Amino acid sequence: MARPTRDVTIEDIIRQSADRVVARVAAAIARQVGELVQEGLQRELAASGRPRATRRRPPRAEITRWVADTRARRVPNFVIEATGLDTKKKIVAKFGEGAAFEKGKPVPKVKAS
Repeated sequence: MARPTRDVTIEDIIRQSADRVVARVAAAIARQVGELVQEGLQRELAASGRPRATRRRPPRAEITRWVADTRARRVPNFVIEATGLDTKKKIVAKFGEGAAFEKGKPVPKVKAS
């Protein structure tokens, strides 16, 4: 009796070869990714032990002189207390642009309208 022959197609041969290659490549990729993750974790753990450099602001100095300017960022508290006005627009409208306020001194003259 003759052995039954199995019909092996070229597709089957290619598929088997591709499956073996994919299995080897997948294992190699998994190993490489595992190593990279381990290296990254070690770097993070090493970095967490040392303090990070942070940008420090210089301490705020007390403002003792302020010139009325529409481009100014904010009005110092001593000017608000001295004038009773709370916005730079109101202060510039009343005293004029360039009016200088100094802490502990009287407010400048009101501008002539």
